[in-house]
Amino acid sequence: MSKQYQHSVSLEVEKCKGCTTCLKRCPTEAIRIRDGHAVIQSDRCIDCGECIRVCPYKAKKAIHDDLACLSRFKYKVALPPPSLYGQFDRLDNIGYILQGLKELGFDDVFEVACAAELVSAYTRQYIKRSDVKKPVISSACPTITRMISMNYPYLCENIMPILPPVDIAAYLAREKAKREHPELTDEDIGIVFISPCPSKVSYVKNDFSAERNYIDAVVSMRDVYFALLDVMKKQEEPFETTASGLIGIGWATTGGESTAVFNDRYLAADGIENCIRVLDQLDQTEEADMGGLEFVELNACSSGCVGGAMTVANPYIAKAKLHTLKRYLPVSPNQPASEWIPDEFFFKSSIEYNPYIRLSPDRSEAFRMMSEIESIREGLPNIDCGSCGAPTCMAFAEDIVKGETTADECTVILKKMFHEYLEEHKDRAVNEKRRPLSPTSNASDEPNEGGTNA
Repeated sequence: MSKQYQHSVSLEVEKCKGCTTCLKRCPTEAIRIRDGHAVIQSDRCIDCGECIRVCPYKAKKAIHDDLACLSRFKYKVALPPPSLYGQFDRLDNIGYILQGLKELGFDDVFEVACAAELVSAYTRQYIKRSDVKKPVISSACPTITRMISMNYPYLCENIMPILPPVDIAAYLAREKAKREHPELTDEDIGIVFISPCPSKVSYVKNDFSAERNYIDAVVSMRDVYFALLDVMKKQEEPFETTASGLIGIGWATTGGESTAVFNDRYLAADGIENCIRVLDQLDQTEEADMGGLEFVELNACSSGCVGGAMTVANPYIAKAKLHTLKRYLPVSPNQPASEWIPDEFFFKSSIEYNPYIRLSPDRSEAFRMMSEIESIREGLPNIDCGSCGAPTCMAFAEDIVKGETTADECTVILKKMFHEYLEEHKDRAVNEKRRPLSPTSNASDEPNEGGTNA
């Protein structure tokens, strides 16, 4: 039996009004409106957080660890991503954040940006290999990786097998803690990632890096931001300094990873809709027809990780803040000792195609159901209004065939049938009124005073 996928996006039913805003924005059609509130279909959800971002009633939320989880460990190490640095106003020194994290209870801080610079160096080496399928697609955004595994079987081989920076940072942070404190066991050390989005929470909770998951807890960037505000107000000149450079911090925004590859043949896109359009074209186009692309960076969130659903600042403002912060930093102080990529920095197993659209395990039955879906769809208005509780008429037809809903949920058809019924009975009433009495009619045919026949 396969392990059940642990999602980090959840719904608070009592807050949901069934307004269909999330229904129309979900990129994988994972949401339905049933009994007046939203329902998230687990097999379709990619935890992108788009529903959290757009819900006007705050009925969607991200599931993550609380800061109180620090008490579980003797030695706590924080993993702040570079997107955290862009959340603060009037910040001119990253050291304030690093020092603030220690004042919150962390014993050490290992910047994810440092690991990002190592990944950039390894990526430059990896894409030069002749046995690599091009274009190489970055594995940094787990939303994109999961979407490819569900929808794009021919692109699974294109995903770069090098672990994303957060995993490498966790590995290096644990090794550093054990080296500096040999008296500690693995259970004593708590590696805590500060996540900007629910997708990365799911990435950790579902052990995407298999048995080599070095992260023990994931907390929300929003929670850490407000906790840091209090301690940073009391700080004087920080004694902590950043160990990352321009390249590492640049990973927080779209294009930062691509430019660090030092290769002009790249494509960088953000926003889940834009990413889907790029993936559709990559899936349908030969390598030569893509202008010789060698590297593709896709970020599901607008502007990159600074636009995650668990951040605080406007992503465009955060991007401008990061530009100011990294202006006087070195290019990349973190470089690998050799061109050899350690085995620990690779995925243990390759990304496999695991489609969610599976009508039936029996192929003949699946074809029959698909034919029925097409037949039903042809009779629908095809305006994708969402009033039936499904995002599109095609999705509604599929729900009908699966037995999850009935055709009379389509309000457009129901309205049409109602007007046809009214017109039919209106014409009948007019004809009855105009028709003369027959010679054989008698008083017994006339209605009595009570409105009924005698």
